[in-house]
Amino acid sequence: MTTLADVARVAGVAASTVSHVINGTRFVSDETREAVLRAISETGYTPNTLARSLARSGVSTGTVGIALSAASNPYFMNLIHAVEGELTALGKMVFLADTREVAARELDVVRSLHQRRVDGIILAPSGGSREHALHYLMQNKVPTVLVDRCVAPEFTQIGVENTLAIHQLVDHLAGLGHHHIGMIGGQAGIATTIERVTAYKRALALHKHPFDPSFLLTSSESVAEARDGLSKMLRLRKRPTAIIAGNNQSMIGIMQALHHHNVKVPEEMAVVGFDDFEWADCFHPRLTVIAQPFERIARIAVQLLVKTMDNHMAKPRTIRLKPTLIIRDSCGSTLARTRTARLSHAS
Repeated sequence: MTTLADVARVAGVAASTVSHVINGTRFVSDETREAVLRAISETGYTPNTLARSLARSGVSTGTVGIALSAASNPYFMNLIHAVEGELTALGKMVFLADTREVAARELDVVRSLHQRRVDGIILAPSGGSREHALHYLMQNKVPTVLVDRCVAPEFTQIGVENTLAIHQLVDHLAGLGHHHIGMIGGQAGIATTIERVTAYKRALALHKHPFDPSFLLTSSESVAEARDGLSKMLRLRKRPTAIIAGNNQSMIGIMQALHHHNVKVPEEMAVVGFDDFEWADCFHPRLTVIAQPFERIARIAVQLLVKTMDNHMAKPRTIRLKPTLIIRDSCGSTLARTRTARLSHAS
């Protein structure tokens, strides 16, 4: 069994320093802290030895950890509620932790959940998970299911078909006559952002529409960044006639920017987005969006986690669910139908 002294030796620090990093009992420089965390990851050290003995004995604590960026992603709130409902029905208690999309914090969260002897973890991995949290989970054989971001086939994981979803949005906009389609994506480095931006470029190419780098923002981590990004696009001499929001935050920022610049939707700018939510149908105009089947994702994720907890040797699976395109008013479909009707009547 790896000891605290082993970690100290690998990190090149005193054992007391390792203890301070783990327990947060004294200030430690960022450089030293990173060295200790790397050593913990490399050695597979788990401070709570009881957690290991419980894992070996097969004793269940009846708890499951959920680790994702709840505060910065409204979609995850729906997913959390659905997952919690599924786990409660099974008699499981939930520990919820916000990773804030920061790899180092995510590792701390995962390690803390493990130390608290959870039976399994449901994780939406951040951009740096593979070298940090996922490495730790694999090394310590913690039953884990990844949700939303399918980044590691060695884990069981479930998410939506992002490529299909973006193609549906681009196809719909192209069908309405748009040739200059922009996109405000999510946080750079996140698997869903990468998949959706890649699909956006491919979909434009399939329609033989030009890809303009000035029509794409891939690092919008907040509503403000999305708002400012679209504001820059609106000041271009040739701006997009339609815009895709990569997530809920991007959608809010987009609508704020359009309102500020007095751009009419959909007459002057068609808007579509990723993720449906309770008030999408209350916007004016009502929002055209891709809806993810979060209830099915939650149900299947819990089922898969239970199987993984029951059988640590279970073969990992990757499951992708189909999204649903919900057409409302913001894309201009109603306007297009009205124009068609007028032309038919005139002829």
